[in-house]
Amino acid sequence: MRSAYFVEKNKMEVREFPKAQLVKETDAIIKIVRACVCGSDLWWFRGISERQPGPVGHEAIGVIEEGGAGVKNFKAGDFVIVPFTHGCGHCPICLAGFEANCPNAKDGVNGGYQGEFYRAINADGALVKIPGRPSDYSEEQLASLTTLADVMPTGFHAAKAADVHEGDTVVVFGDGAVGLCAVISAKLLGAKRIIAMSRHEDRAALARDFGATDIIAERGAEAIQKIMAITNGYGADAALECVGTKEAIESAFQAVRAGGRVGRVGVPHDVDYNEWIDSLFWKNIQLGGGVASVARWDKEILLEAVLSGEIDPGRVFTEEFTLDEIQKAYEAMDQRTAIKSLLIISEG
Repeated sequence: MRSAYFVEKNKMEVREFPKAQLVKETDAIIKIVRACVCGSDLWWFRGISERQPGPVGHEAIGVIEEGGAGVKNFKAGDFVIVPFTHGCGHCPICLAGFEANCPNAKDGVNGGYQGEFYRAINADGALVKIPGRPSDYSEEQLASLTTLADVMPTGFHAAKAADVHEGDTVVVFGDGAVGLCAVISAKLLGAKRIIAMSRHEDRAALARDFGATDIIAERGAEAIQKIMAITNGYGADAALECVGTKEAIESAFQAVRAGGRVGRVGVPHDVDYNEWIDSLFWKNIQLGGGVASVARWDKEILLEAVLSGEIDPGRVFTEEFTLDEIQKAYEAMDQRTAIKSLLIISEG
């Protein structure tokens, strides 16, 4: 089988590998239909963080080709979301809604979604069934379904961690795909005013389409001043931090009112909490977030919201590529010519 392969900084290839095989009876072999490049992939593509050479990718939808003897909830031919989480679905952590932290997912396959076939562990707990077959859906719908493997539930996780609810004023830090999906999520949960932080007009325009009522291009102290002006000097009810950098996290802490909430899903980089932890105490700010509960949010709300047309997160994919164009797919996101790159692997 063919799969995307990280060679070294700024270099991707497609290489041949033995076809994915069942290892445990709880595994399923997935024929990948659509995959994509994640903003977090750019950290190691750019050489900012370390990663060993090897197969990559952690977001996909596909069709089950074969299931192990222990797989009870799925069968060959089922169309599924393949989340980056591998939760078993039955341990106390999964039942509490945090399958990304499942202790039974330690042998989760690290990468490999950007390929023709993939071995999914803990199939019964980890996969999410999509009605019908890939051919039943338009290209736009397939794109939206692909976001449900990571980026859309991650944005939603930020909103839930910040307890966004009806009538809130919410500020979203990050105008990448996760930040844009956080805008969708804030609107879905009833936020009345949504402030999107964006310096790129194409992303700002999409944020407006998704429900943003205000766009702020400034950063740092200037941005906080504008947020305070919009909120009559009090600050937002909630901040959704979807970047992970020191500046974004510190700004999120400053942007919320006393008693406000911060939901974090940006992968942390160069962050020092010591400077800010006391300020959270004195303002009664609640801090939540972490790795998204993908299967949970898909099953509870997001899959139905996509199928009904209530949300259309697939619009974050602004360029499409074949597997053979994997280098271009990464470069497009690295150079910001694409918000998010969709990989068309097969037709299922």
